[in-house]
Formats: sequence, C-alpha cells, structure tokens
Amino acid sequence: MFNRTSLQAAAALASISLLSGCSVFSDGESAAEQRIVVGTTSSPTTLDPAAAWDNSWELFRNVFQTLVSFPTGSTSPQSDAADCQFKQGSSSRVFECQVHDGLTFSNGHKLDAEAVKYSIERIRTIDHKGGPNGMLGSLDKVEVVDPRTVVFRLNRPDATFPFILATPAMSIVDPAEYPADKIREDGKLIGSGPYVLDSYTEGEKAELTRNPSYKGFADRKNGGVTIRYFKESEAMVSALKKKDIDATYRGLTAAEVVELQNDKPENQGLQLVESTGADIRYLVFNTKDDDSVAKLPVRKAIAQLVDREELVNKVYQGTAEPLYSMVPKGIAGHTTKFYDRFGQPDKAKAKAILRSAGITKPVKLDFWYTTDRYGSSTAPEFAELKRQLEESELFEVTLHGKPWKEFQAGYQKGQYPVFGRGWFPDFPDPDNFIAPFVGKENVLGTPYVSPRITDELLPKSRRESDRAAVTDEFTEAQEIMVQDVRLLPLWQGKLYIAASEDIAGGERALDPQTVMQMWELSRRTSW
Repeated sequence: MFNRTSLQAAAALASISLLSGCSVFSDGESAAEQRIVVGTTSSPTTLDPAAAWDNSWELFRNVFQTLVSFPTGSTSPQSDAADCQFKQGSSSRVFECQVHDGLTFSNGHKLDAEAVKYSIERIRTIDHKGGPNGMLGSLDKVEVVDPRTVVFRLNRPDATFPFILATPAMSIVDPAEYPADKIREDGKLIGSGPYVLDSYTEGEKAELTRNPSYKGFADRKNGGVTIRYFKESEAMVSALKKKDIDATYRGLTAAEVVELQNDKPENQGLQLVESTGADIRYLVFNTKDDDSVAKLPVRKAIAQLVDREELVNKVYQGTAEPLYSMVPKGIAGHTTKFYDRFGQPDKAKAKAILRSAGITKPVKLDFWYTTDRYGSSTAPEFAELKRQLEESELFEVTLHGKPWKEFQAGYQKGQYPVFGRGWFPDFPDPDNFIAPFVGKENVLGTPYVSPRITDELLPKSRRESDRAAVTDEFTEAQEIMVQDVRLLPLWQGKLYIAASEDIAGGERALDPQTVMQMWELSRRTSW
C-alpha cells in the first residue's frame, strides 16, 4: 500500500505496520546493523565547515559534532559536545561551555577546548566568501580557561548565539587535519560525530559508517548510510521505486509528490511523510549595478504583479503555500506585510506605479536561477513568473539558469540584477530570516543597507532571552523590508520524505534546521 502521513501520525503508522509480523531480516540480523540508502538532489558544495553556509550542512550534521545541537524533539539548543550556558549577570555577553570528558575525533585525536577555539577562529580567519563567518558578527573573542572550558565573549548582547553554535557551520574540526588559514580541499573529512565518512565522490555519493569512538546524544538506529546525489529528481524517484534507494530527501518536485500519492501499482510499498517546512523561496533585487531594479518603482511594480496563489497552485500543486513575509508561518513574528501593502495582483496599479515614475516602455529584466539546487520545479517556477510579468505588458523578462556552483559564484560577485534564492533556516528564530539578508556583507553578496534594522531592531531583540517577546522588533523590520522591496518572498514549502514502507524514523529525522538526522532511519524488524 501507499501511505501518506503527517509527522503527527507517522508514529502511529509505524506501530500499526509492525502488527503484520513478517520479518524482513535474516536470522541474527538487527535493524541497527542495516545500511540505509538516502537519495537527494542537494549535494555538498564543500567538505569544509568553514566554507559552507548551505545544504552541505546535511552531511556535516552526521559526521561532526557541535557544542550544542537540536536532539530529536527539541526546539532550543541542547548539549552535544559540551554543556553550555550564559554566565549569570553577563547580559547575554559571556557564553561558557564545558566540553565533555573523553571526546575524540574519529582518528583518535583529542577533542578539547583548544580544538573548539581553533575551529571557530579558523572560520573567522579564512572568512570564506559565502561561508559562515557572517554568523559570528557578535563574537569578540574565544578564550580557553582549561582543557575542558571554553568561553565566548561577545561584543554585544546576543541571545541567539547558542542557536548559532548549534548550526553545522560551527562543527568542531581536528586542528591537526584542517589548516588554520585556508580551506581543506583534499576531499577528506575528519569529525567526531555519529558517522565516519568512508568515501566521497563529488556529485555521486557519500558512504557513512558508524563512528566507533562517538560519544553523543544520537541513538544510531542503523549500521551506516549511503547518500546518493542525483542531478534530477526524476532519476531519484525512479531509484526509489526500483528499491535502489530506501528514502529521498530534498528535491522532490510538486508533480512528483502528487504522483506518489496516487494509488498506482508502481507506488505500492511506498510512504510519504509530510511536515510544515520553514524553508522559503524569494527573489533578490541587486540595486547596485542594474539600471532597472535599482529604481524602487520597478521593484514595487513587480511586487504588485506577482500572483503567489497562482504560482503555487500551477507549479507546486499544494506542496507549498504563498508567503507574504520573509519570516514564514510557524516562526514567532510572522506577518503578511506584503499582502497588507500590495493586496491582490493588479495590473492597473502596477502600471500606475511605473507611470508615476516616468517609466512608459516595457522594462527589460534578466532573471537568474539555479538549475540543480532546489529541485526540478525551479525552472517551471521562473517560467511562470516570466509569464505573469509579461502578461501585464509592463515587463520583458529573459530567463537564465545555471548549475549551483556557477550560479553561486555569479550572485556573490553581484553579476545578477534579479535572482532566485531559497533559505533553509539555520535555526528556528525570526532573527534568522532577517539578519542574514541585511547589511553591507550578507549571504546574498548584494549589500542591503538598513541602519534601522541592523543598528537598532536586531540589537534590541538580541538582548531578550525570551524569544517570544521580540515580536514588535521583527514586525517593524518586516515593514521596512516591504517598503524597500529588496527581497520579494514567494512561497513557503512543505517537507516530504518519501521512503519504502519498511523504513522507519522518517517522522523523527528532521531537526528544527530541516537537516536530516540520518541516525533516526532504520529498517523495521517486522512487517
């Protein structure tokens, strides 16, 4: 049978499935000894945490440790390689961690406070373009008090700092294996996490086996994981149906999700676990070097024309929902500011905006997108955006698609006037949907200077350890972003894990950063 379930119902499904009682293992074989094969269309861009602020984290989470992390079921950082807390009376400016005793990297080298300091400081020293150094803006210095005690002194109050340390970007690396001032590029990886990377073929697969020296919270329910990287989701789904892989994550198109729900013979023996995602898609307007979108009326006219409802219905078929703010549903501080300001798509209003600025001819635009990062629906999505804008007769749009590495290099150099990006949250806090995109240096490679946000609202919100009490600051920040229209939110996704019915743990596999915890997946011991 085909099962489609939400995370809330998945546990019940697993219990029911066990009642059939047919063993799927040979005598003496346990679930914990079985390998799992997971397919994805999102391959790492690097094997070095100091260079990655992207979906490379998927691999890092499973082979490295961080000081704190998000164990299954948690929404706030918990102990991983250390026990950490803000020191009393420090006003969220001194964060102290006690590294757990006896930790080692998979090569036997000691993981101590010096290794922690080295790992964080090399991120700052290397300052890789598009890397995670931008997350450490509040960090002043790292101090080692003794072999197990490391202290982070911040240059300003920052209640989000524990969340930052919980990201795979802050993975702890072995100083003997990773250069202090440059990215490691030998195709190897050494960590202290649940798994060891036995082998890696770029764009093809990663072979993970249990780390025998691992000491951490992860309860590994399998003997190892093979991650296969696909260029197209069609090939990935075909591999699932042929049982060449056991599960998929990232990259399913809307059409594929809908097709997998059909009660067809080829879908027998599959399940689909669905959850509300915090991942978003949006357009970025580079106002620095382009004459067209440098004009605010042009950006406003585009915002007035884009029909999100039609976009998600035609392209994503119910697997996404319209988004009218950079802060998505499910995150504190979410608003619908773009809808409040622009309302329903309206050609007449868009025309009036342009005419009031003296723009009477169709505006020529170049839209750029990545062909292999966010799934095969990206090209149809941009074709629909082009159709909507050109139907108004106010714009002429030329589309350009590039593979992720080329695309990333281009937008970081400021080469694209308009481009599409996706954002998977670093951590579940509204700060993470505002701060990364503003300032002279941001993750987009496109300066967005907004002193009210960067110098006042964000600092004020970071003094508050109760993250539910910062709604006013983020509401105002979202209003400013609507006024500027430097970013145009499009839609918020739902997350799907498609798997064979004999695979358990899909409902527990995603952490609040939407990173897959491979150790949660297993084969059911009976069916």
